[in-house]
Amino acid sequence: MNFGARMFKTGLAVTLALYASVWLQMGSPVIAAVAAIFAMQPSIYRSWRYLIDQLQTNTLGAILAMLAGMVFSSEPFAIGIVCILVIMICLKFKMGDTIGLTLVTVVAVMEASGQWDFAVTRFVLSLIGIVSAFLINVFVFPPKPRVQFVAEVRRTFDRLSLLMRTAVSDEMKENIFRDEQRALENDISSINDKYKLMEEDQKKLKKPKFGASRQLVVYKQMVNTLRKGYEVIEATQEHYFQAGRPSELDLRFDEQIEKLIKFHEHIMLKFDHKLKPGSVDSDYIQQENDMFLKELLRRYKEEEEGYLRLTIVTAAIYDYGHQLERLNRLAGHSPEHAEA
Repeated sequence: MNFGARMFKTGLAVTLALYASVWLQMGSPVIAAVAAIFAMQPSIYRSWRYLIDQLQTNTLGAILAMLAGMVFSSEPFAIGIVCILVIMICLKFKMGDTIGLTLVTVVAVMEASGQWDFAVTRFVLSLIGIVSAFLINVFVFPPKPRVQFVAEVRRTFDRLSLLMRTAVSDEMKENIFRDEQRALENDISSINDKYKLMEEDQKKLKKPKFGASRQLVVYKQMVNTLRKGYEVIEATQEHYFQAGRPSELDLRFDEQIEKLIKFHEHIMLKFDHKLKPGSVDSDYIQQENDMFLKELLRRYKEEEEGYLRLTIVTAAIYDYGHQLERLNRLAGHSPEHAEA
């Protein structure tokens, strides 16, 4: 397990919440610490959204808990009913992420059995924890999903390149290949999550400029292209080796995959401004991709037996090449795409 900034900031948020509770003489600071743990979020926008949502749901939950506590005292049955009611309200207003901490507040407030001073104290402790996490997240190593995204794309491409270059040649040990394939799938899923964080930060916190919006389009296409590359690997494992085929066909598939992965590699270098102008010939790759599809389809038509499953692999390779062409065009017009 890697030690990350979010782990460090969670510890700092808990520390700040505990010190603030002691300094304000709020009694037992445990609730503040628990709230700080719940409130740490992976982006600035989500931290702000979580703070606003928690202020609403915690206030509502605390009021319901105080009223219920005055009527029913701290009866377990009453606490359970109020918790159910609070969950329903949170879901109704699409604030499901706040349910956990809001229920902590409800239980803590109802334990005071309607005593307003204790109930208010416990409610304030929750707010101290939430605000502590928000401040730490904003001012200490603030999240940079864009930097993380670009770095993770490069690492994921390296894994994709290795798997694609050995997919047809079948040189890698089967168990190692499967492990790497699962890791690649997880990497792409993680990259997609980072993209969503970038999109939220850019669109929700401020009005995006045209250049920044275009950059998001490029990043989205990066994710799409990696996913299409993964689909080539998946199709190869599911269908290629189960189809009867001559040995020279292995060479043809391997050759085409090598051309596309090298094209992908050049696009990544182009994105970093490391290539000379005109080094990436998109027209050539498009012609090669079209030629590959036509050649294989013609061959399948002439020799139908055993070739049906190969059409699935061929289509996946062609689609990967098509997405690469689009990424190449977008990368050439993306502003400030080498800053990360």
